Amino acid sequence: MTHFLSSDKKPDGHKLEDILKMIRNDIIYRATKIMDDQKPEAQHVLNNNIEILSLIEDAIKLAEDSTNTLNRSFGNSVPGSPRIGTD
Repeated sequence: MTHFLSSDKKPDGHKLEDILKMIRNDIIYRATKIMDDQKPEAQHVLNNNIEILSLIEDAIKLAEDSTNTLNRSFGNSVPGSPRIGTD
């Protein structure tokens, strides 16, 4: 069973791209809190966060592409009814 993503057992779950966008926003918020901190550790963490944001952006694009592929092929999703895969 999934904890966050929409599935047949969790029809009120989220789309993957929506969760990734929430995480992206949290990272941006946290990064703004340390961006003026000149300690090497803070700058290291900030640089890591920038790299992570780039990876998350790539993941968002992939997740949106998957959603668009499913919508184009099978129509919009219906909560509790998988469009592909097995039950």
